[in-house]
Amino acid sequence: MMSIKDWVLSQLVSNSLVSARPLSGSDSFFEGERAANDFSIHGSAQTANSPPPEGADVSRSSVANQESPHPSPLQQVTFESSRQPHHANGEIKLEPLAKIELLQIKFLRLLRRIGCSQDDLMVAKVLYRIHLATLIRARESDLKRVNLSSDRAKAIAIEQEASGLPELDFSFSILVLGRTGVGKSSTINSILNQPKARTNAFQPATDRVQEILGTVNGIKISFIDTPGLLPPSPNTVGRNRKILRKIKRHIRKSSPDMVLYLERLDLINDGYSDFPLLKLITEVFGSGIWFNTMLVMTHSSSALPEGPNGYPVTYESYLAQCADLIQHYIHQAISDSKLENPIIFVENHPQCKTNINGDKILPNGQIWKSQFLLSCLCTKILGDVNKLLDFQDRIELGISNSTRLPSLPHLLSSFLRHHNSNPNGADSEMDSIRLSDLEEEEEYDQLPPIRVLSKSQFKKLSKSQKNDYLDELDYRETLYLKKQLKEELKARREKKVSEESNSSNEKEEVPEPVLLPDMSIPPSFDPDSPFHRYRCLVSSDQWLARPVLDPHGWDHDVGFDGINLETTSKISKNFYASVTGQMSKDKQDLNLQSECCAAFVDPRGPTYSAALDVQSSGKDLIYTLHGNTKVSVLEGNNNAECGVSLMSFGNNYYAGMKLEDSFCLGKRVKFVVNGGRMGGVGRVAYGGSWQTIVRGRDYPVRNDKVSLTMTVLSMNKEMVVGGNIESDFRMGRGTNLSVNANLNNRSMGQLSIKTSSSEHLEIALIAAASILRVVLRRMGSRIKEQRREEIG
Repeated sequence: MMSIKDWVLSQLVSNSLVSARPLSGSDSFFEGERAANDFSIHGSAQTANSPPPEGADVSRSSVANQESPHPSPLQQVTFESSRQPHHANGEIKLEPLAKIELLQIKFLRLLRRIGCSQDDLMVAKVLYRIHLATLIRARESDLKRVNLSSDRAKAIAIEQEASGLPELDFSFSILVLGRTGVGKSSTINSILNQPKARTNAFQPATDRVQEILGTVNGIKISFIDTPGLLPPSPNTVGRNRKILRKIKRHIRKSSPDMVLYLERLDLINDGYSDFPLLKLITEVFGSGIWFNTMLVMTHSSSALPEGPNGYPVTYESYLAQCADLIQHYIHQAISDSKLENPIIFVENHPQCKTNINGDKILPNGQIWKSQFLLSCLCTKILGDVNKLLDFQDRIELGISNSTRLPSLPHLLSSFLRHHNSNPNGADSEMDSIRLSDLEEEEEYDQLPPIRVLSKSQFKKLSKSQKNDYLDELDYRETLYLKKQLKEELKARREKKVSEESNSSNEKEEVPEPVLLPDMSIPPSFDPDSPFHRYRCLVSSDQWLARPVLDPHGWDHDVGFDGINLETTSKISKNFYASVTGQMSKDKQDLNLQSECCAAFVDPRGPTYSAALDVQSSGKDLIYTLHGNTKVSVLEGNNNAECGVSLMSFGNNYYAGMKLEDSFCLGKRVKFVVNGGRMGGVGRVAYGGSWQTIVRGRDYPVRNDKVSLTMTVLSMNKEMVVGGNIESDFRMGRGTNLSVNANLNNRSMGQLSIKTSSSEHLEIALIAAASILRVVLRRMGSRIKEQRREEIG
């Protein structure tokens, strides 16, 4: 369960606000022409007739670091209220910052009227969010003006409230929804302290949408009382839909600032069945209606049910259980589990306990009416700030139907690193190796034979003898790998020459299929041996189908996570094509990745290739078309490449081009220089890189190398210069080390060290230190939370 105070605190200092993102969304869900999930700020701010106060720094900005233990990524969203009075001519001309200053003073005056202390932590966080939101929109010349002193604002609010000038004019509207008989009209009467809404304990009392006006502590409140919804069933769906559409037509004229959804606390149990009703509300209004919805639980002083032990459960645990149940069904209705709605517990019975001031209190001693007014006040004030500062970032609940614009620098960086695959099966890196670079392989045939020792014989050797023996084996292994590589290159080039010499009319002989021996496998329905599921027929088809196995996937028995398909075909003498695709499916998502590539190898030297990449992103597909031309000169030591790219993402298109040149010095040093441009949606990004690669002396059979890269990316007159160093080398016979470090001119970087060893297993103990650190950090955070709860 999330209390009113916890909800407001989590809304005030959210991660999205600290990262300088806007505070609220756009596009109202009340407008039928727009998408159901879209939703906007239409709150109108009220200003007083007082000049803006002078200020210094906010005294409570240090509270910002005390975030809620359950931060919510949602932000305040409000609606337009046509009942707001018009500003005077002089106030319309005020700047947004001046209006924010007046709104801050108005907030403090309202707190005094509802009896809330101005020194409350929640109040300090509201002031901090207003201050931080103003800094986001303020110009550099206005920074000093923004730093309005909180103490100064309090003094002005006290002075204006004592004198009653200027007159405080503040109002907000509330839409009330719920089933019939939950106490909608009774709750309105309790808040207004007047029987303005007709009630009936035995039959529905509200038969039409009506507006009820009232004033509480000088705050004008407008309730939109609605007919009660019928219990969900196949026979009442049409009636409920008709009521909701009638409510939607009414609020188009004057959209409410917030929504109350009422339920009876004494009727909520494990058999709660109002999920179809929540789903219907989401369908009619859109999921955006739940942004500013408060859950109101009436009959909160009813007798508590019995627990498993036969005794009544505690009051707090019962409230938490019911609130979690309602919130769970709301999450299911909007297909989003990030939303946290505030919970208000209400008791409207005339015999409800009261304090010395006559305010109704709950069994836990809480004054529910003051909590209700405080939450409404925070929602309205923050919404007015959003409107004045013109935050237009869109927020959606549920599965997003709109695609976010990708980062052009990221697209350009990926495009510069991308190279089309070779459908003809030839490895460009292998083809660039010259046979003269592998002369050392002849030494392998000249080596004297070596005696392979058994384990018992090896243990009898001294430490120096063991090292010499292992070094000798490692040296022979390297020479043997070079010999195999040279033989493979010779065979590949001889095959290529023989194919060119053969007549094009000769048909290749199709190899006869060979019947493989059957495997000895257990019965098909043996649960302990699922090998029968992977049996397939071997044919002469060129398609290669392989399962994608994940032993840690959702199906722990089989571990079958997806399927991979590959095929390569020679269309003509110099024209090749290949198709590669992978599809994975879990209980919720379907991921698809595929690449279709075609290449034409010109006998005169150039190679032309084109590829189409398709991959899934949520419910959308991203299509990328690549074109590439590559020319090799100086026996493969110098490769020039030109490429273009066209990507379709949603309804947007991005086009880019690049030039790249790589040249080698000897067999161990390689330089790569590239540059490119990527543009789309009215934006353009430029970038390039210089890379130097130094390979090990045993290249290409060993992958030891050191790579130094400098990258430059520019967009919107901003430039980022970064450097990267990457090294892979062998520290010993069975130990490999990989180091990757990068740093840019914005003092952002990363360091990654990876090691693998088959001899020094004690390296794995490093993971124990990381695990212990995480455990200690979590224990420390829990202790801090417990201390905060004890203090609070």
